[in-house]
Amino acid sequence: MRRHLQILALASGVAGCDESLSDLAGPTPNLEPTFTSLQRDIFETTDSAGRTACVACHTDQGRTPAGGLNLAHDVAYNQLVGVFSRGRPSIARVTPGNPDASYLVQKVEGQPGIVGRRMPANGPPYLSQGQIQILRRWVELGAPRN
Repeated sequence: MRRHLQILALASGVAGCDESLSDLAGPTPNLEPTFTSLQRDIFETTDSAGRTACVACHTDQGRTPAGGLNLAHDVAYNQLVGVFSRGRPSIARVTPGNPDASYLVQKVEGQPGIVGRRMPANGPPYLSQGQIQILRRWVELGAPRN
């Protein structure tokens, strides 16, 4: 528990400095708080810790995307930002500027009140605390399409 609090304190301390956040990324060392980086390094790539790429389930290639969320390259942004979740229709998947009110963040953190399992559903491994902090930072910055 003490180690977890130290990691959170460190992540919170560098939240305003994006260059330092990339040092926390662990299995995705090039991860940055940009949509392009999240798409490439989280949604489309299995990382070095063995966390499966999100598009393994969240794609329309040969299937209906899990939870109705398609994270394929050309449609992911429009599927996430300002779109209400199927599991919790009163909560947007990503609420620009507010990671605590973003269902995507709640699902990857495994917060109480989510419908179904923590993501990725085949975890662990899950996203690391550093990866989650970088995702949160992108949402805090307004979830730009960058």
